[in-house]
Amino acid sequence: MKNKKEKKVGKFHKNNKLNDLTGSEWIQFTKSWFIVNPKQRKDKEFNHPAKFPEELAERFIKFFTKEGQIVLDPFAGISSTILACESTKRKGVGIEYSKKYVDIGKKRLKNLQAEKKHIIVRGDSQNLLDIWNSSKNKLPKQVDFIITSPPYWNMLEESRGNVLSAHQKRKLNGLDVKYSNSKNDLGNIRDYDDFLKALKNIFNQSYSIVKSGGYMVVVLQNLRMRNGKFCTLAWDLVNQLEKDKWHFIGEQLWLQNNKQLGIWGYPSAFVSNIHHHYCLVFYKNNVK
Repeated sequence: MKNKKEKKVGKFHKNNKLNDLTGSEWIQFTKSWFIVNPKQRKDKEFNHPAKFPEELAERFIKFFTKEGQIVLDPFAGISSTILACESTKRKGVGIEYSKKYVDIGKKRLKNLQAEKKHIIVRGDSQNLLDIWNSSKNKLPKQVDFIITSPPYWNMLEESRGNVLSAHQKRKLNGLDVKYSNSKNDLGNIRDYDDFLKALKNIFNQSYSIVKSGGYMVVVLQNLRMRNGKFCTLAWDLVNQLEKDKWHFIGEQLWLQNNKQLGIWGYPSAFVSNIHHHYCLVFYKNNVK
């Protein structure tokens, strides 16, 4: 028996409550890996030490929202997520600790004449609910989707190997090699358990802000430390968030195949060149 032809309203199925994609577009998205090679920033002002490409944010925003819906990034950086919202006709809300990066984000939106369409708030996401409930910020009651890439713990301080690391190159070029010098900045937390607790606190607060049935995507890497040990940051965060509220429902691997290969371990031991990130997908179900 032949399958019935898919009924659509416009470009998407009439029962598709999640996004504006066709069935074939939906299926293509669900592959467990994808390649995004970030474009080099042209403006030297955009010297944020951790690149979060707009193309990556656009990919998930198109799948987990419809046009006109609201997307939150609690680690907004230079507002790449918000620019992705602009290009996909969504409304972006970003929280960013560093005034420097807030100003850069606002300038980027101004260059697109989009500064009035989106919201960037300077604040510490460790106090996310206080920021959200403050009347002066004029934030929506809830958001439809969350996507973010938090600090990869102390990865920015890791400089190792027999080739010049990205960290070293940035330092030589006078670019930022850390988010800030503030002790309150998550990227400056020294103890790993304390760092995980801080991340868990932020995402537990985020749970209250996203709508019921909404999704959250967190982009992270597992790390190889200078002492040779391997830090399973992505997996540890999943274990922490599953203990309380969030439901972990899967992952996708963001692959980069244009990064320089380091001569790690040669000629005596296997050491992997880590050129992939985990895009961890969580779901809000109020049953838990």
